[in-house]
Amino acid sequence: MTPKESIIKLDTVDDYNRLFGLETLHPLVTVVDLSEATKYPTHFTVNYGLYALYLKDTKCGDIRYGRQTYDYQEGTVVSFAPGQIAETSMEQGVSPKAKGILFHPDIIKGTSLGQEIKSYSFFSYNSTEALHLSEDEKTIFADCLDKIKMELNHPIDKLSKRLIARNIQLLLDYCMRFYERQFATRKASNRDILYKFESLLDAYFQDNKPQTEGLPSVRYFAEKVFLSPNYFGDLIKKETGKTAQEYIQNKLIDNAKQMIAGSDKTISQIAYELGFQYSQHFNRVFKKNVGCTPNEYRSQMSAN
Repeated sequence: MTPKESIIKLDTVDDYNRLFGLETLHPLVTVVDLSEATKYPTHFTVNYGLYALYLKDTKCGDIRYGRQTYDYQEGTVVSFAPGQIAETSMEQGVSPKAKGILFHPDIIKGTSLGQEIKSYSFFSYNSTEALHLSEDEKTIFADCLDKIKMELNHPIDKLSKRLIARNIQLLLDYCMRFYERQFATRKASNRDILYKFESLLDAYFQDNKPQTEGLPSVRYFAEKVFLSPNYFGDLIKKETGKTAQEYIQNKLIDNAKQMIAGSDKTISQIAYELGFQYSQHFNRVFKKNVGCTPNEYRSQMSAN
């Protein structure tokens, strides 16, 4: 994006449809087929005020999110949530072939999807973590879009919002299943990431990073393995049954126990060396995980 290029704010469904010359059937939801577009902007950057999910049928351009280009070839799905900015470059002379859905947050307010939308963590995955679909999965994705579009063509009544939201949720649930399959088929590479995480976590404490970096965070390790925090967290959960935060905290407590039982350092000094700003915070975390205070734990270890 050049410094002079303005960012297009897509706050409404109609904003998007006007960008590509598409018809707006509903003010809060649109099912798009870019092969039907009457306008083809070749290079643009948008700030999404909507949720968006696209299935790309052919290679017709690139999407950049941050500094990375989406791994976005034929048969892949990418998604955006409100507040995300993406830069798109379309190849000259090539008509875009992609299908998808965009919906405003208002359409899901007061619905079960509205309560659960944060659980669809793939909306926050990085550009290199696109979803790659099989032929059968592409058919399911397209069928879900068809169901939503059929409802958009139906005259609006008191059940419209509920049925639209439920069908959107069905599509998102299928995408969650497809990501589960993708995690499973990439098990070998996932195990490599887990081993690297374990090594990085050990090194974090051995290199005294808590004293300079503070308490270890999921974001820190995700960046070290070039993944988004959400994707990294989901991967660790699927490989270990624990969240990345739980994994980090267990390592933290193990180190704390060793320092309490194996040294004469004060509890305040141990708290500082583990990355805590305040020893009271350390005491609370330790007691929550171990069932007793650090001083009580030291007394128990001394008595044994």
